[in-house]
Amino acid sequence: MRGGKAMADSVEKLRRLQAVTDAALSQLGLEDLLQELLERTLDILRVDSAAVLLLDEGGTDLVATAAAGLGRELQHIQRIPVGAGFAGGVAVRGEPVAVERIDQAGALDAALLPTHTTSVLGVPMLSSGRAIGVLYVGAVQPRSFTTDDIELLQLVADRASLATQARRSRLDRAAAVALQRSLLPARPPAIPGLDVAVRYVPGAQVGVGGDWYDVFDLPSGHVGIVIGDVAGSGLHAAVVMGRIRSALRAYAMETDDPADVLTRLDRKVQRFEPDAMATAIYAVLDPTLSTVTLSNAGHLPPVLTGQDAPGTLLKLSPDLPLGAFRDAVRRESRFPLEPGQGLFLYTDGLVERRGRRLITGLQRMVDTLAPGSADATCNAAMTLLDNTAPTDDVAVLAVRRY
Repeated sequence: MRGGKAMADSVEKLRRLQAVTDAALSQLGLEDLLQELLERTLDILRVDSAAVLLLDEGGTDLVATAAAGLGRELQHIQRIPVGAGFAGGVAVRGEPVAVERIDQAGALDAALLPTHTTSVLGVPMLSSGRAIGVLYVGAVQPRSFTTDDIELLQLVADRASLATQARRSRLDRAAAVALQRSLLPARPPAIPGLDVAVRYVPGAQVGVGGDWYDVFDLPSGHVGIVIGDVAGSGLHAAVVMGRIRSALRAYAMETDDPADVLTRLDRKVQRFEPDAMATAIYAVLDPTLSTVTLSNAGHLPPVLTGQDAPGTLLKLSPDLPLGAFRDAVRRESRFPLEPGQGLFLYTDGLVERRGRRLITGLQRMVDTLAPGSADATCNAAMTLLDNTAPTDDVAVLAVRRY
């Protein structure tokens, strides 16, 4: 008899595992996958309700995303603050919580659980050790959840977490691509007296990030030229990049001093983007296009290109990146720009390679840049990628005086 019961228990456990690891579930979209997982959870755990609540982008509220059984009552509840109710407590603790009788758990707020729930089991949905949501089940009749029950529900939560993160990554990348394309037009503006060309290639490993370039004329007759790189990748980096780009343009309208513009921009980043850091070069051409004044916030040095001669790295002393240190000193450097000469600016994805010294990459870049038009300069720079997708974003900007 004992052997028969053990065999039956093993068969039942295998059935449970197969129900939540079924490969066919991978073909479902996120909403259908969550719903199907919850329906199967009702069956395999023999409970009356199940629900998934996901953490919002701000990390302050849990949003009811899917429910089954009595849990459908929760669909009218849009948000639950982290720390509130049973689910909010599971999110804070980041570990499974089982309660056999809610009415005997004095510290448990059951107001946000389905009506008539007596016993409840909740597990966190984790990604890289951080809770991104909560999955819980409830039973009307008193129920003592076993170790197997907890492990199985955690397995369901893990599968739901993977699907959720995969979808968020796809949505973030799509949104970041759309945002970056809107901010980095393929064709630079036409500015009399200047030949301008740009290129942008997203990184194969990190995806779209915070690299940007910009060229604009100012009411004073000056021309602003920018290259920058926000630390990080994905939608967040692209959003921060957009804010920094817009702020720099606004400050550029108020002063033709590039060091002053970067000082104001740094204060803005320190105050409103406290977790962000970015490198940038802001250059200003005078109305005659004969003099360029630059300020460098921790970025790699630009190249002064010639009409018939190889380019040279400009000797700039970089200041600290934006967001690195409050009240950082910003300096500027001034150089003449002769007809046929220009500036080539780039982000680190063009020259940095694992296992190679940075100076080697910089020298190879200088040797590769062909004299001539801005477009020819950018085309030459792209050969540095060796026909392979870069691991990091690459943005380049070439400006040449006619």
